[in-house]
Amino acid sequence: MKYKIVNINDLGDQSVLIIYTGGTFGMIQDASGALAPFNFGKVVDRVPELKQLGIKLTVISFPKPIDSSNVGIQDWKDMAYIIEENYSQYDAFVILHGTDTMAYSASMLSYMLDGLNKPVIFTGAQMPIGSIRSDARENLIAALEIASAHVEGIPIVSEVCVYFNYRLLRGCRSQKLRSSTFAAFESENYPVLAEAGIEIEFNYPALRPHNTESRLKVNNKIDADVTILKIFPGITEHIVKSVLGDDKMKGIVLETYGSGNTMKSDWFISCLQRAINDGKIILNVSQCIGGEVEQGRYETSKKLNDIGVLSGGDITTEAAVTKLMFLLGSEANYSKIKDKLTRSLVGEMDIE
Repeated sequence: MKYKIVNINDLGDQSVLIIYTGGTFGMIQDASGALAPFNFGKVVDRVPELKQLGIKLTVISFPKPIDSSNVGIQDWKDMAYIIEENYSQYDAFVILHGTDTMAYSASMLSYMLDGLNKPVIFTGAQMPIGSIRSDARENLIAALEIASAHVEGIPIVSEVCVYFNYRLLRGCRSQKLRSSTFAAFESENYPVLAEAGIEIEFNYPALRPHNTESRLKVNNKIDADVTILKIFPGITEHIVKSVLGDDKMKGIVLETYGSGNTMKSDWFISCLQRAINDGKIILNVSQCIGGEVEQGRYETSKKLNDIGVLSGGDITTEAAVTKLMFLLGSEANYSKIKDKLTRSLVGEMDIE
């Protein structure tokens, strides 16, 4: 893929590479009044404050900006590739991305970028940069400030994050919960990493520790043969069988009630058991945005333990789906996959 590269600011001792993938952020109204992507190399014309940051800024744009609803595996690989190819040249990376699938992308890159010891910050906007009340400018400026923040040459942030609406969240803990307010993202099961007020206040104990000795290695083998099965009152046997019975399916994220509970119906447990016996991996996550799966706490989830369903603890659905894809692609041994699914790899769950 041929990327467009534009240097937009050569001032300062910190260098940040902005990766523009598309999304609402980079939209302006064309002559007909419709929203269309603009030339992001001219972002300084829209956000002149960038010249005052004292940061060396370069923009790499996807050749054709994508709506985040269309983001797929190759796009994740492209983002990781850009970071890998430019890793030694820049101190930090800011990825401009549509909001709808940002939590999925931030989670996947958290897994793919092994040994990361620099900031990779996703941000975007609920309103286009061409709108008078757009949140795009503040999100971009603050994301750049956080990305370039350092103490004696050591970055304060050394992980994949999402910055939105004055708050920095761990990427693999974030979820988009709202579409109609600027406060689109939350991290219910992990503390906010930083808040941008008059000054940027970092929550140092919650940040991933910097490891100077780490060396980046991109793991880009991903297996997309996974799905989500969300249970609901009245779900029928033939629906469950159709989801679990796909011969190509290797992993299932089972979205259950509350702390991991399901109905006790014999047919349902039999369907799960059959899928596990066929070599499929089933990971139990909660439909609730906060809290965690405690498999076996109630009788309705005890049978899941007995048949080999794995507990996802407090992991989000976004982080669970991408973790399954990542591990199925990068690990050949199913025992190792199951072990890693129930342990924290990059801070995506509290279980170590």
